[in-house]
Amino acid sequence: MKAVRFHEHGGPEVLRYEEAPDPAIAPHEVLVKVKACALNHLDLWCRKGMPGMRIPLPHISGSDISGEVAAVGSIVTRTGPGQQVVVSPGVSCGQCIHCLSGRDTACRTYEIVGGYRIAGGYAEYVKVPEVNILPMPEGMSFESAAAFPLTFLTAWNMLVNLAHVKRGDDVLIMGAGSGVGSAAVQIAGLFGARVIAAAGSDEKLEKAKGLGAEAGINYAHQDLIAETRRLTAKRGLDVIVEHVGGDVFEKLISILATGGRLVTCGATAGHLGRTDIRYLFMRQLSIMGGFMGPKADLLQIAREMARGTLTPVVDRVFPLKDAAAAQRAMEDRKLFGKLVLVV
Repeated sequence: MKAVRFHEHGGPEVLRYEEAPDPAIAPHEVLVKVKACALNHLDLWCRKGMPGMRIPLPHISGSDISGEVAAVGSIVTRTGPGQQVVVSPGVSCGQCIHCLSGRDTACRTYEIVGGYRIAGGYAEYVKVPEVNILPMPEGMSFESAAAFPLTFLTAWNMLVNLAHVKRGDDVLIMGAGSGVGSAAVQIAGLFGARVIAAAGSDEKLEKAKGLGAEAGINYAHQDLIAETRRLTAKRGLDVIVEHVGGDVFEKLISILATGGRLVTCGATAGHLGRTDIRYLFMRQLSIMGGFMGPKADLLQIAREMARGTLTPVVDRVFPLKDAAAAQRAMEDRKLFGKLVLVV
């Protein structure tokens, strides 16, 4: 099969469009003919290499996958060749106390398709366990179907399971133009919250408002703290969704209202963030980390997609052979929503 792999860590130039062995499926696995695969920052981190993380090389990235079932293992019963499907990106043992209680991301064997050790969707074919196969929402294109699993699952877990977002909450979405950000804007709105989007351009803020944000802050030339206090009448924010980290982290804690919740899932601007502990106990704040989410939530998200209450956001589409160009576009951050490779 054709695939995009890297044999060494480095810049986008290490990505090679080349022949690779076809995946061989086990009895419990499904072979998916990939139609589309969306990019995530995880793809960039794996390609660059991460301290302390050994990635078997050559490696195929790509966690957000849609396609058609090409073949099934001997004990697979829920799907068959030709079915249009979406891949749930989290792989776990399915047998430990965490998996059986619906907290698969806490499983000691938890991995992400296309992550550090499992081959992903930058290829014509990918294999995954049967339990990771979901029917594609009816009427959805392959490009849109590839644009929602990882980001919407992450945003749903952050807002619903961790922050317990509710009607009337003031919610700030940092990086509202990203995949997680554009998903979080919609999910917070779905639960009746007032959404304030933060992004680095007026164009991205207008698009965020088109997804349901009521207000926007352009942090490139507006004071984030002052604008937040103005928009909340100095009360502060009930919930902040962030994946920026770095120097921004300390600012965000200072603008939470009493009882406020900050949920983070990334550190694109730096993995070290200072915290004034006095804010934590005096305002009774919660700081939480979100990492993916339970498979069960993805089923609910797919239902919302079918109802039209949530919508995947695709910025641009690239052919598989141009994966390096797509990753450069992600690094430039000149996008709103998701970048998708088509096979």
